[in-house]
Amino acid sequence: MMPTSRDQLTPRLLSRIIWLLWAIIGVLFLAFCFYASSLCLTFVLSAFLSILVDPVITFLEGWRVPRSVSSLFLIIAGMALFVLAANFGYNGATNLVETIPQYSQRIRHFVSPLEKEINKVQQTAGSLSSEPPPTRKVPEVTLRQPPTWPSFVLRGVGSVWGALIIIAVVPFLMYFNLIRKEQMHHRLISLLGGVIDVPQFIRAVSRMVRGFTVGNLVVGSGMAVVTVVVLLALRVEGAIILGVASGFLNLIPFIGVLLALIVTMGAALLQFDTLGPFAIIFSVIVCLHVISANFIIPKVIGSRVNIGPVAAMLGILFWGWLWGGMGILLAVPLTAFVKIVADCHPSLAQISNLLSESPKPISHWKRVAQKVEAEQLVPSTNNLQIK
Repeated sequence: MMPTSRDQLTPRLLSRIIWLLWAIIGVLFLAFCFYASSLCLTFVLSAFLSILVDPVITFLEGWRVPRSVSSLFLIIAGMALFVLAANFGYNGATNLVETIPQYSQRIRHFVSPLEKEINKVQQTAGSLSSEPPPTRKVPEVTLRQPPTWPSFVLRGVGSVWGALIIIAVVPFLMYFNLIRKEQMHHRLISLLGGVIDVPQFIRAVSRMVRGFTVGNLVVGSGMAVVTVVVLLALRVEGAIILGVASGFLNLIPFIGVLLALIVTMGAALLQFDTLGPFAIIFSVIVCLHVISANFIIPKVIGSRVNIGPVAAMLGILFWGWLWGGMGILLAVPLTAFVKIVADCHPSLAQISNLLSESPKPISHWKRVAQKVEAEQLVPSTNNLQIK
């Protein structure tokens, strides 16, 4: 019996339905990540930090230190260091703010020309109409104020209280992630073992996270030291806190150099009248950014992350839209994580090549696997037999 056209179209229809369902699942997942950003960031940060400190726990475990004890000690020490760093940064920022009134005369000197121009514009606008227009009642319209930059920075974490809750919950999740490492490993194998190579996936993610963090820490510390030395030589107020902030802000892709210049040049604007210090600060920060972005970071971090500059830029735009300031900071490792997921599945090889800095040709066995999978979803009409 000759199969009907309905029988031939059924596999194609099923394939389209499957793709539609996957698209719906992707949209729902994206909406969940957007509206539950604080929850997602809590899990992402805890997993990121757990992967980062796990080698220390494993080393202490080799010296017969219980994993629970070493994890608890390391987390408490990390919280203490975080509090000290926050206290140091707060005191430095407070001292810098307290010195601003000393430069009030200089601020008025820079602002006064702008005030004069605004007054001239107002006087000109007032002279254009000799008679005031008739007054009439206009219904009040409440305009929604556009979001400011602090709301963008804190959008991913909700509010200040949301940020504090995340900071308080992350250590607890880190502790349970570290002490239950083996159980989580077996669960991933049982859940995804038939789809991807779980041990290879875990090794790749761990290597990427540690390489990205350690590399940025080394490069940022070097740029911070150079910036602090230059600012101290110029006798800039708050040189240490400004240099450290400028050095690590300079690590942010594409916009980091602008943020570093704003921080340092803004402070120098309150203290110097001549052009020399501004030229020195500008040259040092731009040179540091060019050298680190084009020579140091590709060698130190590029081999561990292996995503192209276009993919990194798109990742910054996407994760920044999704999670605000925290999304920008985590954009590169999150984009690299997506690439690792694509690397571990044969059917996602094209996505891996789109994100990769150096695309690799798809191997023959991957092409065969994709062809077999396509034939299973959409059987060829040549295989149909007349019954």
